[in-house]
Amino acid sequence: MISLLPRKANPNNVIAFLDRWKDAKNEDAVVNDLLAVIGADVVEVSNEVYEQLLDFISLFQGVMNKNFRREVGAHYTSVENILKVIDPLFMDDLRAELKRVKSNQKRLDDFHEKIAKLKFLDPACGCGNFLMMAYRELRLLEIEIVRIKKARLKRANQKVLDISMELKVTVEQFYGIEIEDFPCEVARVSLWLMDHLMNRQASKELGQYYVRLPLTQSATIVHGNALRIDWESIVPKEELSYIISNPPYVGYSFQKPRQKEDLSITITDNNGNPIKDAGKMDYVAGWYFKAAKYISETQIGVAFVSTNSITQGELVSILWKPLLEVLGVSINFAYRRFKWTNEAKGKAAVHCVIISFSQPGRKEKVIYDGEEKTVVQNINPYLVDGVNIFIESRRTPLCDVPKICKGSQPTDGGNLIIEADEYDDFIANEPDALQYIRRFIGAVEYINNLPRYCLWLVGVSPTALRQMPHVMARVEKVRQMRLASRKEATRESAKTPTLFQENRQPDTNYLVVPRVSSERRDYIPIGFVSPEIIASDATQVIPNATLYHFGILTSRVHNAWMRAVCGRLEIDYRYSNNIVYNNFPWPEATDAQKASIETLAQAILDARAKFPDSSLADLYDPLTMPPELLKAHRLLDTAVMKLYGFKGKDIAEAEIVAKLMTRYQGLVK
Repeated sequence: MISLLPRKANPNNVIAFLDRWKDAKNEDAVVNDLLAVIGADVVEVSNEVYEQLLDFISLFQGVMNKNFRREVGAHYTSVENILKVIDPLFMDDLRAELKRVKSNQKRLDDFHEKIAKLKFLDPACGCGNFLMMAYRELRLLEIEIVRIKKARLKRANQKVLDISMELKVTVEQFYGIEIEDFPCEVARVSLWLMDHLMNRQASKELGQYYVRLPLTQSATIVHGNALRIDWESIVPKEELSYIISNPPYVGYSFQKPRQKEDLSITITDNNGNPIKDAGKMDYVAGWYFKAAKYISETQIGVAFVSTNSITQGELVSILWKPLLEVLGVSINFAYRRFKWTNEAKGKAAVHCVIISFSQPGRKEKVIYDGEEKTVVQNINPYLVDGVNIFIESRRTPLCDVPKICKGSQPTDGGNLIIEADEYDDFIANEPDALQYIRRFIGAVEYINNLPRYCLWLVGVSPTALRQMPHVMARVEKVRQMRLASRKEATRESAKTPTLFQENRQPDTNYLVVPRVSSERRDYIPIGFVSPEIIASDATQVIPNATLYHFGILTSRVHNAWMRAVCGRLEIDYRYSNNIVYNNFPWPEATDAQKASIETLAQAILDARAKFPDSSLADLYDPLTMPPELLKAHRLLDTAVMKLYGFKGKDIAEAEIVAKLMTRYQGLVK
């Protein structure tokens, strides 16, 4: 085994090694030179050399500055995640085909020729991990083919098979584009190393010594901006079989001017016309559009690892509507959101999806959710088995229910807010202000029952205000802060510095929905609050909500919808009014059914009330949720499910979402 013990990466050493290896004629010299470059110790070469190679790649990836990696959107992919891409895209089919043809000599020979002609492109190849692993898997398949041929000849007492004539898969079948020059060199070296080590594995397994030295074949790795380069100048699309990649993802607010320009050039239809709202897209969208246009009128399969944001919230409609309806692609398989793992130093802590698409034609569609594999009729952009729909921003509710809005926004520089640790001192210094102080809740304060306060000076008389110098001082700071703003609306609000810039406070009891909530919870903690408690813009508020509305919104059905269509703040749920609430397809219910839901909803509030010292965070933590509360929720869930026509208790969440989306489509039409 080659035990790679990285010491210090030196780009000059790698490039010098590459130049020497091109002319090498002695295998041992190559291996010894490699070990000298990367600082490794030799024990023996095993069949698991590809895992050691990842250590080698990780060594050079560590050279890239962390901040620069973020700027270019570089995140390195593990073996496990690469296999999630290449296995369902092509390797599973190739392995299945080998099983079908291995007993027929001609069909086996044809299959061998087929895999030797496949071509692969990674348009964001980095140090070559995807190409290297795809090559490894293809060579392992080829070794199995040659083993079958060799066994057949041996049984027939025919001549010995010359494996040098039979190993036809080469690095020349692989193409990459990379924006940084040093990773380009590493990618070339990586593929040569994989070729060399797989040749050693073939030698061991097939019983004949085989090596390709000196090096005359090479992968085509192009240094350049993949969103500016014509991919057909690298490999004609008539020759290409698959596109595999982990394209860079950079949120639109973090994009540099050149990256925004890249997207404006790339995100167009087939005639070059710009796509609406392209400026809101993640940088990864450029690769989706570039690939979708490149594969037009071909059967090329594409599979990308991407940030999960492209399947959630407002981005779904912006990105996928033109991809599916204008450029005509179809999603073939998808891995729902999973936690990212990779081999690089300082590995990225993100959640991703894998999406494969092509021109329409592939009959079997597959959704992977963890270890579960489901064959479906259609995969929509939310990675749900259902019709292709696009849930777009809506200002008013789709159904006849109370309106929702964000809570009140102070825009005060913190001067109207009284934190818990300053409350006592403030009251001691300004006792007359007590009647103008209100409890102030955002999502964090509401869920965790944390004290926080604000000055609520609505209706305060000038005389009363002047008798409170500490309050006056804070009001003056609000005025100065607003006057200094670049926004005209904020400067205008400096004329009323005693008030929140945006006052949406209800004057009756209202329902609070945290805008951000932990993904660990099965239910977003929502509840009723009195009008004396001021809700901040970190919450959504629903005035005039009844127990029936509370019951539907706190049910499993609504939470399933929320999880499918909401945006995310890192991994937490981000509940929006325009996407989640306003588009939710409420059930049809009789007065008697509504009354039943209200009774069950009250039971949830009663169960919470049994634990007055526990916060909602405690009550809805899966590890500490009281059995009484869980039982109340389960009873409500069953009743709400019946309103939608579901029978039984063990309904998968994906099935719930699919039905809701069908109902949504009907309501929109």
